[in-house]
Amino acid sequence: MTGGWITQADRERWQRDAVRELAAILDAHLGLPLIAWAISQAGGSLAGQATGPAAGAASAAWRQALGLDDVTEVPASGGSPARLRARAWRGGVRITVTAAVDGEAAS
Repeated sequence: MTGGWITQADRERWQRDAVRELAAILDAHLGLPLIAWAISQAGGSLAGQATGPAAGAASAAWRQALGLDDVTEVPASGGSPARLRARAWRGGVRITVTAAVDGEAAS
């Protein structure tokens, strides 16, 4: 990198790093509930999203397994579900796990 510019090669390397970290996470945590994973376009971050009726439980299981202590809850309003989000850094990659949960599951 010269002049502080981020290159395409940098972004590609960050995406590969995120893929490797996701593979390591999945290998280390067999048996956890399945959730959807996405890698940011710029690389360097992974986002897991728990969905469905068991989203709260799935999110809690992943937060515990990954040691994600930084949890934010956005309360429900107007009939929409509450949103849970937990974040941490792991292996140089930002990990975020989110879930939309009903009022009982969010507590």
